[in-house]
Amino acid sequence: MILIGKKSPLVYAVAALMQITSGNEAIIRARGRAISTAVDTVEILKRRFLPNALNIKEIKIGTEVLPAREEGFRDRNVSTIEITLTKA
Repeated sequence: MILIGKKSPLVYAVAALMQITSGNEAIIRARGRAISTAVDTVEILKRRFLPNALNIKEIKIGTEVLPAREEGFRDRNVSTIEITLTKA
């Protein structure tokens, strides 16, 4: 499983490539603002590293509720995505 953060999408693409070649499957997870980086990572894999050899097995989207940091504030909803990739 690869958790997407603030690094470049290329860094995560290389990590996912190593995961796919060794285990035949990779799961990319992101939440909030990092969702666009996760999508960019998958597109880099599809177009640059594994053209015609990568399948998107499953895409799950959802929402996580983060508790309020301080008293008097409301809980926050944060969007999530999980993309499962397999080698064709």
